Amino acid sequence: MKKTWKKLTMLGMAGVMACSLAGCGSGGEKAPAAENTTKAAEVTEGSSAAEKAETSKEPVTIKITWWGGQGRHDYTQKLLDVYTEKHPNIKFEAMPSGWDGYFDKLATQAASGSMPDIVQMDYLYITTYAKNNSLADLQPYIDDGTIDVSNIDENLLNTGKIQDKMAGLVLASSYLSMGYNPDVFAEAGLAEPAGDWSWEDYAEMSKAVHDKTGKYGMTGVPVDDTNIFNYWVRQHGESLFSEDKKSLGYADDAVCSDFIRLWNDQMADGIIPNPDEYASLLTLGQEAGPVVTGGGAMTFEWNNYASKICSVNDKIKMVTPPLAKDSDSKGLWMKPGMFFSVAETSKVKKEAAEFIDWFVNSEEANDIIMAERGTPVSSVIREHMVSSGSLSAQQQAMFEAVEAALPLCGETPDPDPVGMSEVNEAFKNAAYSAFYGQITPEEAAAKFRKDADEILARNNQ
Repeated sequence: MKKTWKKLTMLGMAGVMACSLAGCGSGGEKAPAAENTTKAAEVTEGSSAAEKAETSKEPVTIKITWWGGQGRHDYTQKLLDVYTEKHPNIKFEAMPSGWDGYFDKLATQAASGSMPDIVQMDYLYITTYAKNNSLADLQPYIDDGTIDVSNIDENLLNTGKIQDKMAGLVLASSYLSMGYNPDVFAEAGLAEPAGDWSWEDYAEMSKAVHDKTGKYGMTGVPVDDTNIFNYWVRQHGESLFSEDKKSLGYADDAVCSDFIRLWNDQMADGIIPNPDEYASLLTLGQEAGPVVTGGGAMTFEWNNYASKICSVNDKIKMVTPPLAKDSDSKGLWMKPGMFFSVAETSKVKKEAAEFIDWFVNSEEANDIIMAERGTPVSSVIREHMVSSGSLSAQQQAMFEAVEAALPLCGETPDPDPVGMSEVNEAFKNAAYSAFYGQITPEEAAAKFRKDADEILARNNQ
């Protein structure tokens, strides 16, 4: 996303516009305390506040955007249609997208004051958009009972809180995982990876797959953002960012150069795709990627990967990422899978909040979603889905794997600092320079530190 940061620098202007328009947005006022108590009391367990709220019957159009594959697009459109059937005055203008380019477009919309009313937001970027006043505060709609959060873990809920402002409602939880194709491991005559495997085990398995089948051992180039690197840093007992977010948090650049060298060495041997091959693979889309089609063994993904692609391959399995030998540090963390945020410029904030509540708390909605966006945040909905008998083998495994992953999880890190898109780009550029043989992994690590520290200091005053 090379142009994203340049567009995000325009968000300050958008924030000013948003503040001037905030007084005109419908549903922006906080209800009196007595009314709050009454509305909250009307919400019963397992039902959504939106189903009980007294809403305007005037025609309303809600613009909504999200990223994902075609499967997500299809069922999300079904959700919108069902909601309109239940609320005939509500219409939706859907703006689905793939991940690539999603935040470029959103940055442009935010800068021009034309963000959709409901925005699917990622943990990587929520701080940037919140601090630039592009996102509405959802706390008033929590306080008045429009959005019921009583069944959401408080720590997970607060991942959407930026500077005492609820900038997004978390939709699901997830954690870094490795998706793999068991048929490719069988073809290579290898045992499948287990949860106690090490990075050395990974490297040996990946090489063996390539040597015995000619296929990719791992199909990604894990430097397009810093999520996997963050996991690696945490395993070394360090933090990716300093506490004040003005610089990188780890002291030894060997942490970074070793990470880049791992992938550089495997790339040189053809075990994983080089950057050009990887770019071609990305055009296939997730559901037609090599792991799904049998052209590769493994890929780093979030733990809902197998659930997302089960309609095209129901054999894909998940395992927690490799562990660092001789380290007691817990690298994993429970990440808010994504959020729904509401644009500060929206004039239908109340109606948008009601839909978000229905999305999170309605059994009907979640029977359609089927945990594709990750493990539902509502404990009532999780219990409903497990007891419903409607989960596929992959979905059931995803729910069960959460319990197995918890002992490997440390504290969820703070939302990423302002300038995160630039930091991600700097990391990718430094690593790619090493992959192309222009600089050494050590020089790439030093370059990343220099660039990242400058970006962070500039954006987090």
